[in-house]
Amino acid sequence: MRITMIGSGYVGLVSGVCFADLGHDVICVDKDLSKIEALREGRIPIYEPGLEQLVAENTSTGRLSFSTDVGESVRSADVVFIAVGTPSRRGDGHADLSYVYAAAREIATYVEGFTVIVTKSTVPVGTGDEVERIMRETNPAADVAVVSNPEFLREGAAIEDFKRPDRIVVGLNDDRARETMTEVYRPLYLNQAPLVFTTRRTSELIKYAANAFLAMKITFINEIADLCERVDANVQDVSRGIGLDGRIGSKFLHAGPGYGGSCFPKDTLALAKTAQDYDAPMRLIETTISINDNRKRAMGRKVISAVGGDIRGKKIAILGLTFKPNTDDMRDSPAIAVIQTLQDNGAQVVGYDPEGMETTRKVIENIEYASGLYEAAAGADALVIVTEWNQFRALDFNRLKQSMRAPILVDLRNIYRSDEVRKYGFTYTGIGTNLYQDVTNT
Repeated sequence: MRITMIGSGYVGLVSGVCFADLGHDVICVDKDLSKIEALREGRIPIYEPGLEQLVAENTSTGRLSFSTDVGESVRSADVVFIAVGTPSRRGDGHADLSYVYAAAREIATYVEGFTVIVTKSTVPVGTGDEVERIMRETNPAADVAVVSNPEFLREGAAIEDFKRPDRIVVGLNDDRARETMTEVYRPLYLNQAPLVFTTRRTSELIKYAANAFLAMKITFINEIADLCERVDANVQDVSRGIGLDGRIGSKFLHAGPGYGGSCFPKDTLALAKTAQDYDAPMRLIETTISINDNRKRAMGRKVISAVGGDIRGKKIAILGLTFKPNTDDMRDSPAIAVIQTLQDNGAQVVGYDPEGMETTRKVIENIEYASGLYEAAAGADALVIVTEWNQFRALDFNRLKQSMRAPILVDLRNIYRSDEVRKYGFTYTGIGTNLYQDVTNT
């Protein structure tokens, strides 16, 4: 198949590269000339494990190319994917669909012959209807079938998710697109990946419902963690105890500082706004959003409490700045609110992240950046783990104790057990257990 991917951001680039790796001929298009030039030179604008190698392999075979020419790329395509951004709209929280609609108008101008137009961007219910209306208004002669095909990629594991998906959802109202989309995904379908065909509106809602449910699951276990701290229970044991129930499952039951990233915050908000517009308010999701927003600053207050209640003039070292490991994405990262809370209370913050420091510089001001985790901890009054990168899972506590001003560890991801940290003379604070004892009391 000849595939054109409009938008070479995270979703468009990963999807386009993976389609090429499956054997299709793919052109990734973007208006940002500097991005396209970088991709042509093999420089990847995002951090995603394995992506650079796949780009190199598929450009060398000729299956993958990059362009700023929408017209030529669309005219030659059997399938055109729209994979542009849908950020939260300023002022009301609805998804900003201006990029999607602009892409639809431009595609309609150049499309030739029967072409399947696929919305890969995350969009509210009814967006496909509007995309189709715009295209027919722009070019009444256009022979197109507009399809919804939401992505379910986890940052840091996107290539694996694409090639071994739990499901492939395709929403269509024109049955001519069924054969084309089956052919697009045939290499995955032959490997038993479930190909689920629905109506277009149903497909659009599946994506939002999935993300909202996962966000709600994270928020639920975070609230259980707060209760555990009050009643002297252990949230990790609670999580395991309920996760073994097949009806619940263990995934997304890890207590922490709240969810962030490019999907959950904006998608839960967009779903709540859409539901309000249709007079079917989703109170559970609205509450989830509120709880998660408040939790991030609450984690900053947890750090202040662990240090003794007064952090003015103290140095706090933050390990992990991105919203999750194996990405450089800082969008809605819990670290942002944690750091701002510490700064508001007078702390000097030094941060370290294996991949996210350049991105962090664009969103957080007045913090110092360290070249390594031990450099960040030197002279610190507390060490705070915000993102669970693997290199933070085997800290040398003897080395840390010698270099830190005060041996205090605040573990917002529960990657350590309190007893194994305390034996090195540290005060340890985690999430969802009775972890406020000082080392001298153990």
